[in-house]
Amino acid sequence: MLRIGITGGIGSGKTTVARVFQTLGIPVFDADTVAKNIMQNDENVRQQLIQHFGEKVFESGQLNRQYLSSVVFTDEHQLKLLNGIVHPATIRAAEEWVKKQNAPYVIEEAALLFESGANKQLDVVIGVQAPLEIRIRRVMQRNRFSREQIMERVEKQMNETEKMQLCNYVIVNDEKQFIIPQVLALHQRFISLQSTKS
Repeated sequence: MLRIGITGGIGSGKTTVARVFQTLGIPVFDADTVAKNIMQNDENVRQQLIQHFGEKVFESGQLNRQYLSSVVFTDEHQLKLLNGIVHPATIRAAEEWVKKQNAPYVIEEAALLFESGANKQLDVVIGVQAPLEIRIRRVMQRNRFSREQIMERVEKQMNETEKMQLCNYVIVNDEKQFIIPQVLALHQRFISLQSTKS
Protein backbone atom coordinates (compact mmCIF):
# COMPACT_ATOMS: atom_id res chain seq x y z
CA MET A 1 0.00 0.00 0.00
CA LEU A 2 1.38 3.39 -1.02
CA ARG A 3 1.46 6.22 1.49
CA ILE A 4 0.82 9.58 -0.13
CA GLY A 5 1.18 12.91 1.68
CA ILE A 6 -0.72 16.09 0.89
CA THR A 7 0.64 19.40 2.11
CA GLY A 8 0.43 23.11 1.41
CA GLY A 9 0.38 26.46 3.14
CA ILE A 10 -2.58 27.81 5.09
CA GLY A 11 -5.54 28.43 2.74
CA SER A 12 -3.98 26.51 -0.17
CA GLY A 13 -6.94 24.10 -0.30
CA LYS A 14 -5.22 20.87 0.74
CA THR A 15 -8.34 19.71 2.63
CA THR A 16 -10.46 20.27 -0.50
CA VAL A 17 -8.00 18.17 -2.52
CA ALA A 18 -7.98 15.45 0.17
CA ARG A 19 -11.81 15.34 0.04
CA VAL A 20 -11.72 14.68 -3.72
CA PHE A 21 -9.44 11.68 -3.07
CA GLN A 22 -11.90 10.58 -0.36
CA THR A 23 -14.79 10.59 -2.84
CA LEU A 24 -12.70 8.15 -4.93
CA GLY A 25 -12.73 5.76 -1.95
CA ILE A 26 -9.25 6.59 -0.72
CA PRO A 27 -8.83 6.74 3.10
CA VAL A 28 -7.59 10.12 4.38
CA PHE A 29 -5.73 10.80 7.63
CA ASP A 30 -6.21 14.45 8.62
CA ALA A 31 -3.15 15.16 10.78
CA ASP A 32 -4.30 18.62 11.88
CA THR A 33 -7.64 17.31 13.23
CA VAL A 34 -5.94 14.32 14.87
CA ALA A 35 -3.36 16.66 16.48
CA LYS A 36 -6.20 18.76 17.98
CA ASN A 37 -7.81 15.57 19.34
CA ILE A 38 -4.52 14.44 20.83
CA MET A 39 -4.01 17.81 22.56
CA GLN A 40 -7.52 17.57 23.99
CA ASN A 41 -7.65 13.87 24.93
CA ASP A 42 -4.14 12.37 25.31
CA GLU A 43 -3.35 12.61 29.04
CA ASN A 44 0.42 12.57 28.55
CA VAL A 45 0.25 15.36 25.95
CA ARG A 46 -2.16 17.38 28.13
CA GLN A 47 0.26 17.22 31.07
CA GLN A 48 3.17 18.35 28.89
CA LEU A 49 1.09 21.26 27.53
CA ILE A 50 0.19 22.40 31.07
CA GLN A 51 3.81 22.01 32.18
CA HIS A 52 5.15 24.16 29.30
CA PHE A 53 2.33 26.65 28.70
CA GLY A 54 0.65 26.86 32.11
CA GLU A 55 -2.83 26.06 33.45
CA LYS A 56 -4.43 28.62 31.11
CA VAL A 57 -3.91 26.22 28.18
CA PHE A 58 -7.06 24.37 29.32
CA GLU A 59 -10.24 26.18 30.29
CA SER A 60 -13.00 24.11 31.94
CA GLY A 61 -11.23 20.99 30.65
CA GLN A 62 -11.21 22.25 27.04
CA LEU A 63 -8.10 23.18 25.09
CA ASN A 64 -7.90 26.97 24.97
CA ARG A 65 -6.85 27.26 21.31
CA GLN A 66 -7.04 31.03 21.25
CA TYR A 67 -4.65 31.34 24.17
CA LEU A 68 -2.26 28.71 22.77
CA SER A 69 -2.25 30.41 19.33
CA SER A 70 -1.51 33.80 20.89
CA VAL A 71 1.52 32.29 22.66
CA VAL A 72 3.03 30.15 19.88
CA PHE A 73 2.45 32.35 16.83
CA THR A 74 4.34 35.24 18.40
CA ASP A 75 7.28 33.19 19.71
CA GLU A 76 9.37 30.82 17.57
CA HIS A 77 10.72 28.97 20.63
CA GLN A 78 7.22 28.30 22.04
CA LEU A 79 6.04 27.08 18.62
CA LYS A 80 8.97 24.63 18.46
CA LEU A 81 8.10 23.44 21.97
CA LEU A 82 4.47 22.83 20.98
CA ASN A 83 5.45 20.98 17.80
CA GLY A 84 7.95 18.88 19.76
CA ILE A 85 5.11 17.70 22.01
CA VAL A 86 2.39 17.21 19.38
CA HIS A 87 4.19 15.99 16.23
CA PRO A 88 5.62 12.70 17.60
CA ALA A 89 2.20 11.72 19.03
CA THR A 90 0.49 12.57 15.70
CA ILE A 91 3.05 10.57 13.70
CA ARG A 92 2.46 7.56 16.02
CA ALA A 93 -1.30 7.93 15.48
CA ALA A 94 -0.74 7.95 11.69
CA GLU A 95 1.31 4.72 11.93
CA GLU A 96 -1.51 3.00 13.85
CA TRP A 97 -4.12 4.29 11.39
CA VAL A 98 -2.20 3.07 8.32
CA LYS A 99 -2.04 -0.48 9.74
CA LYS A 100 -5.84 -0.61 9.80
CA GLN A 101 -6.39 0.53 6.20
CA ASN A 102 -7.10 -1.66 3.23
CA ALA A 103 -6.84 0.35 0.01
CA PRO A 104 -4.45 0.64 -2.96
CA TYR A 105 -3.05 3.76 -1.30
CA VAL A 106 -3.79 6.13 1.58
CA ILE A 107 -3.59 9.91 1.90
CA GLU A 108 -2.01 11.64 4.88
CA GLU A 109 -2.90 15.33 4.92
CA ALA A 110 -0.76 17.67 7.02
CA ALA A 111 0.24 21.33 6.89
CA LEU A 112 3.63 20.60 8.49
CA LEU A 113 4.53 17.41 6.64
CA PHE A 114 8.19 18.31 6.06
CA GLU A 115 8.62 20.35 9.24
CA SER A 116 7.45 17.45 11.44
CA GLY A 117 9.52 14.84 9.59
CA ALA A 118 6.33 12.88 8.76
CA ASN A 119 7.35 12.90 5.07
CA LYS A 120 10.05 10.30 5.88
CA GLN A 121 7.32 7.64 6.24
CA LEU A 122 5.75 8.47 2.86
CA ASP A 123 6.27 7.19 -0.69
CA VAL A 124 5.07 10.33 -2.47
CA VAL A 125 4.17 13.91 -1.46
CA ILE A 126 1.65 16.12 -3.27
CA GLY A 127 1.84 19.87 -2.77
CA VAL A 128 -1.23 22.07 -3.12
CA GLN A 129 -0.35 25.54 -4.35
CA ALA A 130 -2.38 28.74 -4.53
CA PRO A 131 -1.42 32.43 -4.85
CA LEU A 132 -0.98 34.17 -1.49
CA GLU A 133 -3.83 36.67 -1.99
CA ILE A 134 -6.30 33.86 -2.74
CA ARG A 135 -5.09 31.96 0.34
CA ILE A 136 -5.53 35.04 2.55
CA ARG A 137 -9.05 35.63 1.24
CA ARG A 138 -10.05 31.98 1.83
CA VAL A 139 -8.77 31.97 5.42
CA MET A 140 -10.43 35.32 6.18
CA GLN A 141 -13.76 33.89 4.99
CA ARG A 142 -13.30 30.52 6.71
CA ASN A 143 -11.76 31.44 10.07
CA ARG A 144 -12.66 35.12 10.40
CA PHE A 145 -8.97 35.84 11.00
CA SER A 146 -7.56 39.29 10.31
CA ARG A 147 -4.98 39.67 7.54
CA GLU A 148 -2.35 40.24 10.26
CA GLN A 149 -3.22 36.94 12.04
CA ILE A 150 -3.02 35.05 8.75
CA MET A 151 0.33 36.59 7.84
CA GLU A 152 1.69 35.60 11.29
CA ARG A 153 0.85 31.99 10.44
CA VAL A 154 2.15 32.21 6.86
CA GLU A 155 5.47 33.56 8.12
CA LYS A 156 5.81 30.67 10.58
CA GLN A 157 5.29 28.09 7.81
CA MET A 158 7.95 26.91 5.40
CA ASN A 159 8.38 29.11 2.33
CA GLU A 160 5.75 28.03 -0.22
CA THR A 161 8.17 27.84 -3.18
CA GLU A 162 10.65 25.73 -1.18
CA LYS A 163 7.84 23.46 0.02
CA MET A 164 6.54 22.85 -3.51
CA GLN A 165 10.08 22.04 -4.72
CA LEU A 166 10.25 19.24 -2.11
CA CYS A 167 6.99 17.69 -3.39
CA ASN A 168 6.82 14.96 -6.06
CA TYR A 169 3.65 16.43 -7.59
CA VAL A 170 1.95 19.82 -7.37
CA ILE A 171 -1.78 20.49 -7.69
CA VAL A 172 -2.55 24.10 -8.64
CA ASN A 173 -5.60 25.47 -6.82
CA ASP A 174 -5.68 29.02 -8.21
CA GLU A 175 -9.43 29.09 -9.08
CA LYS A 176 -8.49 29.01 -12.78
CA GLN A 177 -7.50 25.35 -13.10
CA PHE A 178 -9.95 22.63 -12.11
CA ILE A 179 -8.85 20.43 -9.19
CA ILE A 180 -10.78 17.27 -10.11
CA PRO A 181 -8.94 16.47 -13.38
CA GLN A 182 -5.60 17.00 -11.59
CA VAL A 183 -6.65 14.62 -8.79
CA LEU A 184 -8.00 12.01 -11.23
CA ALA A 185 -4.72 11.99 -13.17
CA LEU A 186 -2.77 11.38 -9.94
CA HIS A 187 -5.28 8.77 -8.78
CA GLN A 188 -4.73 6.75 -11.97
CA ARG A 189 -0.97 7.09 -11.58
CA PHE A 190 -1.02 5.88 -7.97
CA ILE A 191 -3.29 2.94 -8.80
CA SER A 192 -0.90 1.79 -11.55
CA LEU A 193 2.13 2.47 -9.31
CA GLN A 194 0.60 0.30 -6.60
CA SER A 195 -0.24 -2.53 -9.02
CA THR A 196 3.39 -2.64 -10.22
CA LYS A 197 4.60 -2.47 -6.62
CA SER A 198 2.44 -5.35 -5.33
